[in-house]
Amino acid sequence: MYIQLGMATMPMEFEWDANKAKSNRVKHGIRFEDAVLVFDDPQHLSQQDRIENGEYRWQTIGVVHGIVVILVAHTIRFESGNEIIRIISARKADRKERSRYEHG
Repeated sequence: MYIQLGMATMPMEFEWDANKAKSNRVKHGIRFEDAVLVFDDPQHLSQQDRIENGEYRWQTIGVVHGIVVILVAHTIRFESGNEIIRIISARKADRKERSRYEHG
């Protein structure tokens, strides 16, 4: 099931672990500060991936900086009328993921 979150009217906030962000940048070359921009892509696709430690894990794929298709793994929770998105990892989409994004 795919859900488009970009049209949501609820304010989004982002959070992440600083050490995880640093290791992600070293491993994948993507900063979490840039990864959050995937949610600005009006065509981004979100898919529930799995449940881990009692929380739903999501994958969102979209364009960042107009050229790079990336996949962001994250969780979502709601607090005080805000959508809180915790970034877990971000990387360039592989060929199959890119095709899924490009062809819906």
